[in-house]
Amino acid sequence: MYKFSYFTEPDADAVIAFMKEYPFAIITAFGEQYPVATHIPLEIDRNEDGKIFLSGHIMKKTDHHKAFEKNRDVLIIFNGPHTYISATWYTTPQLASTWNYMTVHAKGKITLLDEQATYDAIKNITDKYEGTETAAAFNKLDDNYIASMLKAIIAFTIEVESIDNVFKLSQNRDVVSKQNIIAQLQNRGDENSLKIANRMIQMIQ
Repeated sequence: MYKFSYFTEPDADAVIAFMKEYPFAIITAFGEQYPVATHIPLEIDRNEDGKIFLSGHIMKKTDHHKAFEKNRDVLIIFNGPHTYISATWYTTPQLASTWNYMTVHAKGKITLLDEQATYDAIKNITDKYEGTETAAAFNKLDDNYIASMLKAIIAFTIEVESIDNVFKLSQNRDVVSKQNIIAQLQNRGDENSLKIANRMIQMIQ
């Protein structure tokens, strides 16, 4: 991870909030020959002692399932907004153009869970995103269908051991450059540019 102190968010609560805002993460692990990765929504919880746990479920008998069985060490990447920053927006345009972005890397150990925990994980995430009243709600699913899912899916929890972050938002630029960048991103108007602009506004307020 490319890190400088001025691109690092020191507030742990802000980092957790970011992870919860962008919970569709990438889990990487050591495979048989190459590293493996899977893209998956995660639940993020922190206990009374401040320990962070991530949870979700994956398909069985895949390369990442096999990797998790052999090696519990995993890296989880939470990707947020990102956008191109032109050097022409700086008060000193001879500097190189760059990219602003936000990401969190968490390292920890994964534990594969039993069938009951897998049932609970599927129910919890379905209830969270689907609700309980639609035709796709968990309580509307056929029991045989749920049983077939439990044969194909396994839940897991990850005990997080360390977290790094990069919130690269032009912190190393002068005030006028930051204002120019914000204005240009707002003028560009795409979703990522607007999200980075809003984060920069929050940072300088």
